[in-house]
Amino acid sequence: MVWISIFFEVVKIRLQQQKGLSPDLLRYKGPIHCARTIVREEGLRGLWSGALPTVMRNGTNQAAMFSAKNTFDIVLWKKHEGDGKVLLPWQSMISGFLAGTAGPVCTGPFDVVKTRLMAQGRTGDIKYTGMVHAIRTIYAEEGLRALWKGLLPRLMRIPPGQAIMWAVADQVLGLYERSYLQPAHV
Repeated sequence: MVWISIFFEVVKIRLQQQKGLSPDLLRYKGPIHCARTIVREEGLRGLWSGALPTVMRNGTNQAAMFSAKNTFDIVLWKKHEGDGKVLLPWQSMISGFLAGTAGPVCTGPFDVVKTRLMAQGRTGDIKYTGMVHAIRTIYAEEGLRALWKGLLPRLMRIPPGQAIMWAVADQVLGLYERSYLQPAHV
C-alpha cells in the first residue's frame, strides 16, 4: 500500500511545483499526464523517487505516535494496557493530539528529504543522490532547522486528526473489551 501512496505523492509534489505558473508554462497538464511524463523521461523508478525516506518517515511516525499515546495515557490518566479502563472521549483526544504531535516532530527530516527527492526527479540536475546525502547536504547548506521545514503546517493537520481518530478508536476498543472480554480475576 505504501508503494501506491509514494507514486501519488511524487505526482502531487511535481504538480504542486507548478503552482502559480501560467497555463502555457505548465510542464504537466494533470495527474495522468504527469505520471506518463515521469515514466517516459525517468522510467518507472521515477514514480518511486524518495521511497526510502517515505518508508522511514511512516515507520518512525507510527512508532513515535503509538509509543507517545501509550505514555500519555499512563502519565495523564493512569491508563495501562489491558487494565479494562476506558478513557473518556476528551481524554483520548488529548492523548491522541499530543501523540499526533510527536510523530511529525520525530519524522521532520525524513519528510523534508522525501519531498526534495520527489521534487528533483531522476534526470537533469540531481542535487541529492539519496536520503543520507540529502540530509547531509541540507544540514551543511541550510542548517539543522531546515530539516524541519514545513513542520507547522503538518502540526496544524496531523494532531487534530489523531485526536479524533484516537477518541473513536479508544471507544470502539472499550466497547469490544466490555462486550467480549472477561476481566481477569486475581
